[in-house]
Amino acid sequence: MPRLPSRFPHNDIISLTSQPVRYDLAESVGPDLRFAELFAAGLADELADLGLGYGPTEGDARLRQLIAARHGVGADEVITTVGGMQALFLLAFVLSEPGAEAVIGRPAFPNARNVLEAVRMTIIDLPLRFDDGYRLDADRLRSQLTHRTRLVSLASPQNPSGVALSERELRDVLAAMDKICPDAVLLLDETYREAVHGDAAPCPSFVRHDRRIVSCASFSKSHGAPGIRTGWMITQDAALREQLVLAKFNTTISNSVVDEAIALRIMRTLDVIMAERRHHLADGLARTAAFVADHGRLIEWIKPDAGALCCVRLRRDVFDDDAAARFHRELAARDTRVAPGSWFGDEARVFRLGFGLLALPELDEALQRVSQALT
Repeated sequence: MPRLPSRFPHNDIISLTSQPVRYDLAESVGPDLRFAELFAAGLADELADLGLGYGPTEGDARLRQLIAARHGVGADEVITTVGGMQALFLLAFVLSEPGAEAVIGRPAFPNARNVLEAVRMTIIDLPLRFDDGYRLDADRLRSQLTHRTRLVSLASPQNPSGVALSERELRDVLAAMDKICPDAVLLLDETYREAVHGDAAPCPSFVRHDRRIVSCASFSKSHGAPGIRTGWMITQDAALREQLVLAKFNTTISNSVVDEAIALRIMRTLDVIMAERRHHLADGLARTAAFVADHGRLIEWIKPDAGALCCVRLRRDVFDDDAAARFHRELAARDTRVAPGSWFGDEARVFRLGFGLLALPELDEALQRVSQALT
């Protein structure tokens, strides 16, 4: 058999779906929703008349309307996708051409970068550094844009840090694109936008600021339903939307109508769902903040703006490379894990800590095990 080309590079983040551990602080999601929370005894009645045919390629009209309303756009600007990942892939595929360049903020969710590599775009990494609070440096971005730039890929809030773009930073990005690559697309992954903490209000979506912006998200992170594999992307560019709909039709034809029916139910009750989840995230964040403060001689962190995740760093004056590797081995021996920075293109001493998945007593136990591994 001939050697197969390596379209998608391996990343150990795949272990999140294939190698479960007892105390998983590597995950970036909140608690999983349960069917009973959405449908109770009426599940069979509500789905009984659902026809199991193809759905519309652009997505269920009622679902798109509800998504649009939370972004301040029209339903015709929304396309549902098979998770957020299909949105990332289809956009990369549609924009790829010989010599096309993509600038992506890094650290980043590895699959967001991998799809760019898979379609053979030239990838230019935009460093976002722990020491800078993972804030975007507009001058650095400007130096990396060229007339060949077709895509600028950012996340707000970021994965893995939970740091969100400010409106000023967004304006700086668009101004740089105006001068150098005015026809490029700005992708904003806003998956964690509504996963704020406690009574904080979510920032409005940036998608209305400029027709070059494409926003994507999914039901996986903020909404607690990664298992339904449903997401969306939003664009005000009619020609780009047409190409994205055709790309979806030629890959998956449509979403699962069952998954979209569940997504519709989530959207109809989302305010109630999110209120409970935001307070859970606030409690997890408070415990994480206290943990970092208690171990300040060993670790430091960047407090997230939103999301069920944050970046923690082993202090350089305590942990060399061998000590950092030993920390992860000690965690594994305790059936616990965090997400190494290497998964996201970050430095070895950084790790992503997810404080949203576990119930609070389990989070306390998991953090105690991290403490043991640190010491």
